[in-house]
Amino acid sequence: MPKRETKLSAELVKRDRAVVWHPYSAMQSEQPLFPVVSAEGVYLRLADGRRLIDGMSSWWCAIHGYNHPHMNHVVQAQLEDMAHVMFGGLTHPAAIELAERLVQLTPEPLQRVFFADSGSVAVEVALKMAMQYWVAKGHAQKRRFLALRQAYHGDTFHCMSVCDPVTGMHSLFGEVLPKQVFAEAPQCGFEQPCTDDDLHSIKTLMELHRHELAAVILEPVVQGAGGMRFYSPDYLRRVRGLCDELGVLLIVDEIATGFGRTGKLFASEHAQISADILCVGKALTGGYLSLAATLTTCEVSEVIDGGDPGLFMHGPTFMANPLACAAGLASLEILSTAQWQVQVQAIEAGLKVGLAACEPWPWVAEVRVLGAIGVVELQQPVNMATIQQQFVEAGVWVRPFGKLVYLMPPYIISTAELAQLTAAVCRVVSTLGD
Repeated sequence: MPKRETKLSAELVKRDRAVVWHPYSAMQSEQPLFPVVSAEGVYLRLADGRRLIDGMSSWWCAIHGYNHPHMNHVVQAQLEDMAHVMFGGLTHPAAIELAERLVQLTPEPLQRVFFADSGSVAVEVALKMAMQYWVAKGHAQKRRFLALRQAYHGDTFHCMSVCDPVTGMHSLFGEVLPKQVFAEAPQCGFEQPCTDDDLHSIKTLMELHRHELAAVILEPVVQGAGGMRFYSPDYLRRVRGLCDELGVLLIVDEIATGFGRTGKLFASEHAQISADILCVGKALTGGYLSLAATLTTCEVSEVIDGGDPGLFMHGPTFMANPLACAAGLASLEILSTAQWQVQVQAIEAGLKVGLAACEPWPWVAEVRVLGAIGVVELQQPVNMATIQQQFVEAGVWVRPFGKLVYLMPPYIISTAELAQLTAAVCRVVSTLGD
């Protein structure tokens, strides 16, 4: 690679390490950094001139790839009108249109939209919404939540309390977090029926704690950062029934799964259920700007409005940012063509074929694919300092964690690019048994 570009890359890394603290990282981390200077389609261009196929969709949000002409046009047009305006006492067309579109796309009971800055904040909003609902109904004791083992719902404070308390990323804070109730993670696979034994843990805990539970919160069908586990839609369907039977709200966290990733527009469609409160984010804006939303029913919003103090107590400064809302509308417009369904089906087929070579190796525990998600689960955790460099040298951007090497590519990836991506994964994983 050219010396000038190599020098630029080294200089950027040096400047970064002096002042920037990266996610889930130490300031003095020795893990490699790779400066990105531009992106186009499914490619990231590094400062040293190399191009990488992005297998992560930038943490699952850039579903239409990078530098998309329609996305660019809509955001630039919005920028000429206004970049931001406060949402307290004001409104604007992009927010109204985006809220209307979200109501149209989600199940009928969901009619109210509260915008937030990020997925974690959307979950915080959902938890507060559920608690305030029960306070307004005169049941202030219903303030705890039931979550699943191996769950992940975000990094902010109350979100951490509903992540797996033992194996999750936030066990360090266990002593100071609110104490929630945790059911065993579903064991019934995606294509399996859900038996009474599969429901035993969550049903028993819901019956025992129904008097104090504000809501059950779960990721539908796919447990994401807690383990990339796929489970039976029948489990979700039966949990919905238990919530109705026992008088507990259901919060569905679609931040990672929403907008087509599992082969349905929303993963809860696999179970044909509706949540009382629904969280969306990540792919909502096609990876252009940070935005999330919490949707709920008329009944929940009307109960909160009728209680004390007669309003919902939350209001982010950048709530319903016009640029982000415009990006959300542009992304949903692209999805409205339904081309994404063909793309996701092709990705699913390509992942199954491309990752199959990993299955026989003894250091691989399982290979699994659902929609545009491919997972190679290993027997032992990866060494991030070395495996990340190997993937870059193979021409791809893949960011494993723990025992999981996984792919969530942009929907626009071509057959040839996907084959190159999966071949690189197999090539790197093949070395782990040496």
